Amino acid sequence: MTEATLQILSLDMPALVAASAAAVSCALLGNFLVLRKVSLLGDAISHAVFPGIVLAFLLFGTRSGVWIFIGASCAGILSVMMIELVRKLGRIDPGASMGVVFSLFFAVGVILMEQASASNVDLDTDCILHGQLENLFWLLPADARLTNVHHSLHLMPVEVLRSLVILLLTVVFVSALKKELTLAAFNPELATTLGFNANLLHYVLVVFVALTVVASFEIVGSILVIAMLICPAATARLMTDRLTTQIWLSVLFAVLSSTLGYYSASQVPVYFDLHSSFNAAGSIAVMSGLLLMLGFLFAPRYGICARWFRTMALSVSVRRDDVLGFLFRAEEVQGSVGFTLRTIASALGKTPTTMFALLSARFRGYLEYADGTLSLTARGREGARSLVRTHRLWETYLVENLGLRLDHVHSTAMELEHYTPSELSKRLAETVENPSEDPHGSPIPSEEGE
Repeated sequence: MTEATLQILSLDMPALVAASAAAVSCALLGNFLVLRKVSLLGDAISHAVFPGIVLAFLLFGTRSGVWIFIGASCAGILSVMMIELVRKLGRIDPGASMGVVFSLFFAVGVILMEQASASNVDLDTDCILHGQLENLFWLLPADARLTNVHHSLHLMPVEVLRSLVILLLTVVFVSALKKELTLAAFNPELATTLGFNANLLHYVLVVFVALTVVASFEIVGSILVIAMLICPAATARLMTDRLTTQIWLSVLFAVLSSTLGYYSASQVPVYFDLHSSFNAAGSIAVMSGLLLMLGFLFAPRYGICARWFRTMALSVSVRRDDVLGFLFRAEEVQGSVGFTLRTIASALGKTPTTMFALLSARFRGYLEYADGTLSLTARGREGARSLVRTHRLWETYLVENLGLRLDHVHSTAMELEHYTPSELSKRLAETVENPSEDPHGSPIPSEEGE
């Protein structure tokens, strides 16, 4: 084993494994917080367990994981009960009740921490708030062959082993109760009707969130754990509507944020010639936020760019129909004739959408360009005929069946013609009994193309 490999195993691997395990545990549970639309509850619990942790230190004077877990779990469950109590009795918004309760609990934790400092209790504020990833070392034996595996694993930092145990318990919990948690998240009343106590499942989820927070506070800090609880799950939610895919994506984003965040904490300062590295837990939280921002921008369905492209594509499609309808109506009056780009743009508006619509129609074979003018091809004329037929059928329906005035139907029919499928057009023609002219006296093209 080379010296570089030994250094990576000793310095980087324990912190990276602990951070990734904590991030994945938080992400798995965070999926169900996001689905229940109580993402702030993760923040509330991460703050609410703070006084439970400090109180366990004060009462027992030990950092034993058992007493910390008991104190944090009690504080977490009590905070959830108080949130529900404040919401029901005060009749206020759930978000407001969460904000009130976790602010109160965190303030109590700060007061208790002052008492802990006054009592000389071994309680590290930076450890609780910022974590101690940088202090996780695996002191390997001098024998690089690692012949004594048991002895080597015994030297592994307890935080790493604890995070792996919590990850295992979380995976078992989510795998065993995935169906029940999903049902309770989407429809708690139905879950209770089918025999699953939705409230009990909620409190069990709260206990596991508290357990994960307690296991993570020495690694990434009690405050920064909220980023791992929500950001990977929220990013995955932007990417898919399938829960199983969302869970796997949240795990992927959790590992990515942990890995990239951990290495950026040490490498980014070197790149910018800074004299000190960043806090590793803070870098992981920032990386989680950056991944969420990228998902917010580039998610295939719910991202800003995807929605903008869909809106733009719809606008171009509508304007392309307008181009075909304009040329078809001109042919009805003047016969087969071509128009210059300037003429069409002046009639429909000199906008980028019009230009894109002309390019799209030309690319799809609806228009042909000759002698500086654009005219309909046979394919374009067929599409324009169907569009104009639908438009004039709508005008007839609006006047004869709804009783609208003639001067009030053109703009409405112009909007409806773009979103009328062929089946609806046929039903529309049957409803108005297949007239040969619209209310304005314009001929309605037949379905056969005459």
